[in-house]
Amino acid sequence: MAKRAGWLGRLGSRLSRMEAALDERRAEVEAEAAGEPPLPASASVSASASSASAAPAAQGAVEPAGPAVLRPPARPDPVTVIPWGVRVAAEASWRLLMLAGMLWVLMKVISEVRLVVLAFAAALLVTALLQPFVVRLRRIGLPRGLATAVTAVLGFVVIGLVGWFVVWQVMENLDDLSSRLREGINELKSWALDSPFHVTEKQINDIAKNLSETIGTNTEEITSAGLQGVTVLVEVLTGMLLAMFSTLFLLYDGKRIWTWVLGLVPAAARPGVAGAGPRAWRTLTAYVRGTVLVALIDAVFIGLGLYFLDVTMAVPLAVFIFLFAFIPLVGAVISGALAVVVALVTQGPVIALAVLGVVLAVQQIEGHVLQPFILGRAVRVHPLAVVLAVAAGGMVAGIGGAVVAVPLVAVTNTVVVYLRAYSRERNHAAVAATGPGPHGATAVRAAALEAGDDQRA
Repeated sequence: MAKRAGWLGRLGSRLSRMEAALDERRAEVEAEAAGEPPLPASASVSASASSASAAPAAQGAVEPAGPAVLRPPARPDPVTVIPWGVRVAAEASWRLLMLAGMLWVLMKVISEVRLVVLAFAAALLVTALLQPFVVRLRRIGLPRGLATAVTAVLGFVVIGLVGWFVVWQVMENLDDLSSRLREGINELKSWALDSPFHVTEKQINDIAKNLSETIGTNTEEITSAGLQGVTVLVEVLTGMLLAMFSTLFLLYDGKRIWTWVLGLVPAAARPGVAGAGPRAWRTLTAYVRGTVLVALIDAVFIGLGLYFLDVTMAVPLAVFIFLFAFIPLVGAVISGALAVVVALVTQGPVIALAVLGVVLAVQQIEGHVLQPFILGRAVRVHPLAVVLAVAAGGMVAGIGGAVVAVPLVAVTNTVVVYLRAYSRERNHAAVAATGPGPHGATAVRAAALEAGDDQRA
């Protein structure tokens, strides 16, 4: 009887161990199906040990095995479920949103202080134009302060004389222009009456009456516009004073200011910025000099054409052509259209067509000969970039923004090209310093050694 009881006890313990092993194997299969790591061996050893110890404790009594505890399969990590393309698009999207937000805030700040920004930009352009004269005076032997003062005074005097000359010429020819304008309106009225469009004098008088009534009704708006014009004039004068003082300090302390700006740049990026700065300044100087020379040639030749065609205010129109030439694309169209309109009103359609021919010929020579030859590769910008830059600058800051937009794009292009080349040179230098990577059999041995190190670790 005792032998039979011992045999039954041993059989029960073996069955318990087999059931534990089956439960462990079932748990491993379920874990593999759910993507979880398998249970450690220690868990199986402890389970078998506990079952083995439980059998002697029962002194041969067979304990019924409890039901296996089945854990629900764990959910996979969401990162592993999302497709790779969606993850890349999401990463790029939030970075683009951050950049767009930064640009929006920057544009808002610039629009709030655009008077200061435009004044400083104008000072940079004037400094780029006048700095060669300071350098030449320094080579002659003049001190830096005296050379700066002489250059600035002469430059501001020339600019003031040009402005005074334009105003004087306009005031001198205003009466003649008014009489010519009245004659042109009368000629237009006579042409309309004799035209095949069957326009009557009563219709023309009604148009003139409606125009006068509109002007009388909107007197308040016209007055407010005049007051706004006074405000704009005050802002223009303030901007001119800021530009003058900024030009003086840039001519005198330009290198020191640039050194201070470099001190604000992180040390890792300072060498690249230090190399990009002089190249950007050379690009800006080349743009200003080339634009001034091209504008001067346009003004001289179109002005001579207006003078020989006996157009009223030929000299002021030439000065306007010179000034509007600093606005790329749009300025040439506006100044040429103004000259054609004045010729049409004062001299008739034949002279106006001749003026249009002169303007188109000079502008074609400018676009295909002068700008490629004078500006060259230093400030080469794609025409689409010029159009978009002028449009964006005009929307943000008006005429001043349109003037500053193209040199800003040219300088940015120069800086980006230099920094890209500088980064490529640094990478090549790093590769040359470390030597070429392993290849062939050497690469196989290196990979095997790395695998062995990983296994030992």
